Amino acid sequence: MNYIITNGYLLLEDGDGFRAVKEDLYVMDGKIAAIGRAPETEETFTRIDARDRLVMPGLINMHTHVYMTGMRNYADDVPFGEWLFDRVMPVEDTLTVEAAYWCNLLGMIEMIRTGTTAFVDMHMFHEQSCLAAEKAGLRGYIGRGLVGGSLYEAGNRRFPEALEEMEKHRSDTLDFILSPHAIYSCSVDLMKEVVRESDARGLLRQTHLSEGMTEVENCLKEHGKTPVALLDDIGFLSSRTILAHCVQMQDDDIARLARSGATVVTNPASNAKLRNGFAPVLEMQAAGVNICLGTDGAASNNTLNLFREMGLFTMIHKGISRDSTAAPAAFTLKTCTSNAARALGRAGELGVIAEGAAADLIFLDLNAVSLFPNNNIVSSLCYSANGSEVTDTMVNGRFLMRDRTLLTIDEAEVFAHVRAFQQKFLQISL
Repeated sequence: MNYIITNGYLLLEDGDGFRAVKEDLYVMDGKIAAIGRAPETEETFTRIDARDRLVMPGLINMHTHVYMTGMRNYADDVPFGEWLFDRVMPVEDTLTVEAAYWCNLLGMIEMIRTGTTAFVDMHMFHEQSCLAAEKAGLRGYIGRGLVGGSLYEAGNRRFPEALEEMEKHRSDTLDFILSPHAIYSCSVDLMKEVVRESDARGLLRQTHLSEGMTEVENCLKEHGKTPVALLDDIGFLSSRTILAHCVQMQDDDIARLARSGATVVTNPASNAKLRNGFAPVLEMQAAGVNICLGTDGAASNNTLNLFREMGLFTMIHKGISRDSTAAPAAFTLKTCTSNAARALGRAGELGVIAEGAAADLIFLDLNAVSLFPNNNIVSSLCYSANGSEVTDTMVNGRFLMRDRTLLTIDEAEVFAHVRAFQQKFLQISL
């Protein structure tokens, strides 16, 4: 369906900042066809009255494990080892693919309701992230988590599964990313194989990197270099590489990241909660590293809400730098809009309201008490919004939520299935 969105304020990127303009917006065939003037076409448009609404680019969550949403608030206030080895991993080891599907959909409900239109996922349950994203209508960059000594070793089904997902599910809204889990769960040979395969297939690649000090110390002992240097030296780092965390930077790590063109995705809530610290994003930004924002999984965050994450991000870096001008609102907003699009190789196509860009849009209620009065729209998105202001969510020109009513997912059905998961796998009954 084609739309003309009228009477609303459009949030347009303008140099280093943003500006809100009251213009008509035309959506045709899943893309933004025109701003402020009718496109030259004989197509008909359905009118959407966006009075008292801010229409802005949908947010892009650059690092998630959406299937983990069923473990929200299950393993809190415990040491990292207990969180991972005694709580999370035993549940993952017994989880069925059916349960993973419903937990994925639960996470997608949260993303739709809080204004996320695209996400980069690393998962471990074959096809379930894809199937849930197709059902929800969200834009996904899906990565099957890869581990082991080689992509091709006997018994390792993960790489063939990743290829099968690409073959079956690639579409206008679903793409794929090769996803070796981390240097401590993947051999150097496997990482080299990922470089060859991703380059040959034109795929992005992602991994967790330098999240905690134990990882860095073990890499120094085994390889005589930091995790960043290790991946740089084997050619893993490039402009098509997405690195989650990068908290523990040493030596010339930041310079290496900047030279390579790799993107760093910071996850402030998860890194703080698991006591890993905070990535030196101000230093990375100054060096020219592309900085993006992700939530990580809901087992450690405990949300997939990027409005919450933006608020934490800017406040944390003002506090630790003792500089109230650090991580300003406009830069913070770009970490999950145009910076994210750049990392995905979709600059000008995602994360912006511009002619020819994908119609991935969210509408916010400007009369919501958290945003009112509208003294500074961009500031309000980082410092006072909480995600509840989102009234409508559109991906590829299709409404997934209209007037706060979900259109693609039966929320009650998802809740019923996740309650069953909670009782069976977490042994919790409320």
